[in-house]
Amino acid sequence: MDDIAAAAGTSKSIVYRYFTDKTGVQLAVATEVVADIRAALADAARTADGPRAALRAMVGTYLAMIESSPAVYTFVTRDGSSEHVVDSITDLLTGSGALSRLWAAGAVGFVRGTAELWLRTDPREDRDQLADQITRWLWTGPHPQLGRESHPQHAPMTPHHSGEHA
Repeated sequence: MDDIAAAAGTSKSIVYRYFTDKTGVQLAVATEVVADIRAALADAARTADGPRAALRAMVGTYLAMIESSPAVYTFVTRDGSSEHVVDSITDLLTGSGALSRLWAAGAVGFVRGTAELWLRTDPREDRDQLADQITRWLWTGPHPQLGRESHPQHAPMTPHHSGEHA
């Protein structure tokens, strides 16, 4: 709270007048950050030529925003308090129907998890290359990464149960 007060050019008691604790500050900052991210993602999607280009633009925008302010992003999403980020972006992506919402939530979680790992990686993958790769994964699935290209698609999968003998 001392750092926040100093950055705001005020005293800690003034900060406490408006926010009861660090969680209150975190929520207020998160509200602003989420609004900024959501607006930037909506603009990216709106100006793209088609659905895949919109997905790529949104992924690229998200990566650029969190890379530009990783400390703010970490502050907003730490301690498991990232539901507001996920929910807001999921709502932006959701079309009609429950399955649409499920896909959107999964996509947001995938991008978020990948992006957070990327932020902690040194040296970091190029942001544009990562945005391209994430878009491919979301659009077509991870088939090559799972080694499926070497297995015929018509080959049956046989489940393995413990205690069974071949």
